[in-house]
Formats: sequence, C-alpha cells, structure tokens
Amino acid sequence: MASIDLRTEHRTAQRATALILPLLVAAALAAAGTSLTTATSVLVLVLVVVALGATGDRVAGVLAAVSSGLWFDVFLTEPTGQLAIKNPDDIEVAVLLVVVGVAVTEIALGGLRQQVGAARRAGFLDGVLESADVAAGADVDVDDARRRVAIRIASVLGLDRCRFVAGPAPSHGVAVLRHDGTVEREGDLLPVEREGLPTDVEIVLAVPGPADDRGHFRLTAASRVVRPTLEQRRVAVLLAAQCSSLPDRHDRSLAAGSPTSPEPPEVRPVG
Repeated sequence: MASIDLRTEHRTAQRATALILPLLVAAALAAAGTSLTTATSVLVLVLVVVALGATGDRVAGVLAAVSSGLWFDVFLTEPTGQLAIKNPDDIEVAVLLVVVGVAVTEIALGGLRQQVGAARRAGFLDGVLESADVAAGADVDVDDARRRVAIRIASVLGLDRCRFVAGPAPSHGVAVLRHDGTVEREGDLLPVEREGLPTDVEIVLAVPGPADDRGHFRLTAASRVVRPTLEQRRVAVLLAAQCSSLPDRHDRSLAAGSPTSPEPPEVRPVG
C-alpha cells in the first residue's frame, strides 16, 4: 500500500513539474531578449518536453507539450504577455511545438516499453536457468526444488498462489494451462489477454513426462484478475518442465532400497 502511495505522489510531482517547468523556461528565454531566435527557443522547449516525456508518464509528457505551446505563445510571440498570436508563422510554430512534443513523448515511451520488456525476458530466462540448475543438482531436495519452481511460476504469472500436487491432474472442475501456453476450460479456449485467468476455479499445469503421474501444479488467481501474456504462460510451462527430471518418492525409495551386488568370493591358491 505504501509503494502505491509513493508512486502516486511521484506521478503527481512529475505532472506538476510538467506544468511549471515550461513556464519558467519560457520566461527565462523571454528575459534573454533578441539574443535568441524563435527557432532556438522552440528547440529548448522541445528539450524540456523530451526530458519530461522520458520519465515514462504519458500524461506528464502531454502536459509538458501543451504547457510549452501555451507559454511560448504568452512570452515569445507578439503581442507578448497575452494569450494571442497575430503572426501566422508563430501560430504554426506553436502548433508544431505541441505536436512534436506529443510525438517525442510517444517515441520515448515506446523505447521504455521495449527496455522493460527486454528486462522482463531476461528475468524469465534467469528463473528458468536457476530452476534447471536446481533440478540438475546431484543432492537435490525434490520437495524444495518443486517449491522453488512453484514460487517462480507464481511470480511470472502474477498469481496469488502456486503449489505442486503429486499424481495426475484432474480433468473436471478446473482450467488447464496447456503446454502451448493456451488456457482451456471445459473444452473452450479462454481469451486470457482480454479477460484474464479464471478466478473462480484453480488452473492446473501438468508436469510433462512419459508418464501421466509426474504431478502437476495448482495455480490460484482468486483475489484479482491477472492477464499474463502468452510469453509469460510459456515460461511457466517451461518452468514446470524442469520438474520432469526430478525423481519422485517411489523412484527414490527404490534407489535407496536396491540391494548391492554381492562381492565375489575370495579365491585362495591351493597348497
């Protein structure tokens, strides 16, 4: 809750800055008099818009663009000190200032989204590699490895809970996260990107393997609607697949109780 309040306060401060900073910059440019051309003043205001748009807040970028156009009109066009423009060229410059500011904000936001997506994919890959290392360990604790994978799956999909259950997955009364990343319920594919994961039933994710009793994960998303992308769901499937190489309790008991081969009797030479 505190983190949400901090984000709200941060955005409020950004948007207030987007309204006030163009005013201060335009006033400073007007104070410089004729030493600066109109083109130079516009470029300076565009830099202000770019700086605010690069913060990742679209509203702040748009506010900065509109505020820059407004104060350009008041301070840097004739008649100065009034919200009026008589020169058609100045009207064109003011409009272009707003349009360019909004366009630059959208470009900056697109770059930020790509950066966030790349960081997220790197995090997914790190999680898969870590789970693979745990599963491949010589002295791996099977229950601990499955618990770690369940935590990773819950984190990737934004779930309330994820737990491993031994035995075959149920076929009725649940939704199924299939190995291609799609989600099925009672034979129907669910539009997860639009409607989110079901909140009224559990979702099962079977551990792939040659047998049907390798176990499965039960996914719970009951407190809120989450809409993981197909990429995230495929990562969850890949994480679950790391458990297919883990021995189950039956295999472990056989390994622990298997008799060792008797040593051949010692042969002594006669005489």
